[in-house]
Amino acid sequence: MGFDPRQWSSSSSARDDWNRPKRDERVTSNVEALLRENDALRREVQRLHRELDRLHRQQWHRPQRDPGSDRSRQQPPAHVSGEQVQRWGHALAMQPGWNALRQQGLEALIDQLNRSSFHSQLNLQQRLDRTVSGFGTDLMAAVGSRSTKKTAAVLAAFALYGVRASEWLDEDPRRVVSELRQRHQHSGSGARRTRSDRRATDRESTNEPHPGFRDRRTEALSVLGLKPGASEASIKQAFRMLVKRHHPDLGGSAEAFRRVNDAYQLLMA
Repeated sequence: MGFDPRQWSSSSSARDDWNRPKRDERVTSNVEALLRENDALRREVQRLHRELDRLHRQQWHRPQRDPGSDRSRQQPPAHVSGEQVQRWGHALAMQPGWNALRQQGLEALIDQLNRSSFHSQLNLQQRLDRTVSGFGTDLMAAVGSRSTKKTAAVLAAFALYGVRASEWLDEDPRRVVSELRQRHQHSGSGARRTRSDRRATDRESTNEPHPGFRDRRTEALSVLGLKPGASEASIKQAFRMLVKRHHPDLGGSAEAFRRVNDAYQLLMA
C-alpha cells in the first residue's frame, strides 16, 4: 500500500469544507453581538446627554433666592429676648419685698456674685457665655444699654442662678425676690445706714459676740464640713471646693450654692 497525495489533498479539503461553516457561523454571531452591545451603549450615552442637558436647563432657569433670607433661616433663635426681660422685670416688681431692693444694691450684688463665682475674673456675660455659648451675649442685648431696677434684678437673678434663672423667673418670681432680698441684706449693699444704725453697729463691734452669733457660726462651719475652731485657710479651701460642686453654672443646686455662700460670708465677716 502506498501514499496517494491526491487522496490526502481531497480528504483535507473535505475536512476544511466541513469545518468552515461552523467557524464562519461563530465569527458572525460574535460580530452581531458586538454590534448589538455597541448600539445599546450608544443609546445609553445619548440618554445621559439628554439628562445632562435637562439638568443644565433646570439650573439655569431656577429662581435666585435672597441670600439674606438664607442667613436668617440659618441663625438660631436668641436664648433671651427683650420681651422676656420685660415680662420678668414686671413679675418681679409685683412680688412682696420688691420695694426693699435698690438698683445700686442689686448692681453691687451682681459684682459680688461674680467675684465669688468659680471664674472670678469673668463678668456676668462672660460667665454665661462660657456655660452656654451666646447666652450672656443674648441676655445683654435683650436688656439693652438702659439700666433700671427691673433689669438689674433680672441680671442679679442670672448672677445668682446662672443660666437656670429663666426657669426661676418664669415659675417662682416670688422666691427670686426673696433670695435677692436676703443676698441684698447680707452683702450690706442695701439702703444707706442712718447715724443711729452706725452707732449701734459700732457699739456691737466693741462687745463680745452674741451667743446667737456663735451658734450661727457653728452652723456655718458645719455647712462647709468644718469643726469649730477651723482656720481661715481651711474655710477658704472648703468654700472653693463646695462652690465648684454646687455652682448652678456647673450643674449644681442653686439652694446648696446659696447655703455655702451664705455660710462663707458669715464666717469671713
